[in-house]
Amino acid sequence: MRRGVAEFVGTFTLIFIGGGAGIVSGQDIVAVALANGLAIGIMVSNLGHISGGHFNPAITLGFLVTKRITTPLAVAYWVAQFGGAIVAAAILRGLFAHGLFVRSVPHAGGFGDAKALVVEIILTFFLVWAVWATAVDPGGAFKSIAGLAIGLTISIDVLMGGPLTGAAMNPARAFGPELLGNFWGEAWVYYLGPAIGALIAALAYEYLYLSPSGPDVVGTPESGVDEPRPGDTALD
Repeated sequence: MRRGVAEFVGTFTLIFIGGGAGIVSGQDIVAVALANGLAIGIMVSNLGHISGGHFNPAITLGFLVTKRITTPLAVAYWVAQFGGAIVAAAILRGLFAHGLFVRSVPHAGGFGDAKALVVEIILTFFLVWAVWATAVDPGGAFKSIAGLAIGLTISIDVLMGGPLTGAAMNPARAFGPELLGNFWGEAWVYYLGPAIGALIAALAYEYLYLSPSGPDVVGTPESGVDEPRPGDTALD
């Protein structure tokens, strides 16, 4: 329950701040990119130690297929994430006129479904790769930079993909506004694309960098002598 509440709050923040920025800024791409990136960066820093800071069903899918969370927990996360997105979208729908609200919904109009799908796959790959490299990998920099890398990855994704597809990278981010705005467009792009991108990134990082492949190499082949490690003393 505690983890679910954290996922609800984090996802709510993303949709309310990110979607709201798209409405009030007139779709200023820099403003939208900063709003989305800062929202996630702050929420990951705030709540990452509680739930892992997924706030995205695609990221949770990556954790599930790599066996880092159980199926019941993944389902609880999905319920919380989609619930947070719906509540945030409902509040935005109540605050702003329908015409303005629809403008915050990602859509692939004019770009083509196939191209939009490729963009969403690649953008989500970058995001999930950043999550694995910083928050999952024990050798990553998560404790040092918290949500900075993840938030900045979202910002650069939105800067590039925002004008093309809306740069959803997150089925919940698409679902909440779509449901409340009753605007579905090419909805399947925003579920299939993030799922594929997340699976590729999660499985690739797991296989390449986190799968055990034998004992760690100590020293250099040339010297044949163990190299000192950071923190070693003369008495070690």
